[in-house]
Amino acid sequence: MLIGCKKILDAKFSPAGYNIVINIGEAADQRVMHCHIHMIPRYSGDADNPPGGIRGIVLERPERVI
Repeated sequence: MLIGCKKILDAKFSPAGYNIVINIGEAADQRVMHCHIHMIPRYSGDADNPPGGIRGIVLERPERVI
């Protein structure tokens, strides 16, 4: 599934890389208890050591969430 998603995102957005995130359990901030994976396209220079790690990027640039 990830490879298929990567092909689609590569073709549409041409990112430089990806962050793959899986939150499991309430302590890991999982809100809906089912299997889900976050595949976040990354671009060179898109963030300079964002506070909060990857969460800081998503909260700072919500227009990139698809």
